[in-house]
Amino acid sequence: MSLTKEVVIDQITISEKGSIIYREATRIMENGNQISHTYHRVCLIPGQDLTGVPSNVVAICNTVWTQEVINAYKPQG
Repeated sequence: MSLTKEVVIDQITISEKGSIIYREATRIMENGNQISHTYHRVCLIPGQDLTGVPSNVVAICNTVWTQEVINAYKPQG
């Protein structure tokens, strides 16, 4: 029996106001078959520090977050 764990980004969503939400799936595999999974979601707001964010998500942020989008973003509260 061989157990492995893989973490992948399986979903990236861009909101109307420029927030980017990505989902990490953690999969536990046994002999190549998935036996368990969990999800973790992260929400990034325009202009946020991207230290530690996966490179494929950073590339999308850098494309979507123009200066105009960053200036227009207003968190609700």
